[in-house]
Amino acid sequence: MKNKDIRLDLLRRLETNPQYTQRELSKEMGVSLGKINYCIKKLIDKGWVKANNFRHSSNKMNYTYLLTPKGIENRGKLTLYFLQRKLEEYDLLKFEINELKNDSKLLK
Repeated sequence: MKNKDIRLDLLRRLETNPQYTQRELSKEMGVSLGKINYCIKKLIDKGWVKANNFRHSSNKMNYTYLLTPKGIENRGKLTLYFLQRKLEEYDLLKFEINELKNDSKLLK
């Protein structure tokens, strides 16, 4: 999984559930806990995500992760980049499938 894809997935997930734990994100995304921790720290450093401690939690290690306006804007940009890349992959696959169909017709 590319870093841009991980960032996009993290931003999407945190937007829908700001109370995700890093462990839950790691498990659901199939990415190591260390990678999740690193990526979240980078998103915080970039100002895309704001981390707040749960105020009334007995476990002060829990955070809520809130997307900032900058994070929402960049989620949109990452979504467009992701879509462009997938459309290019789709076009390439269509071309390859047509080539294989043509090759198989030649073998008959």
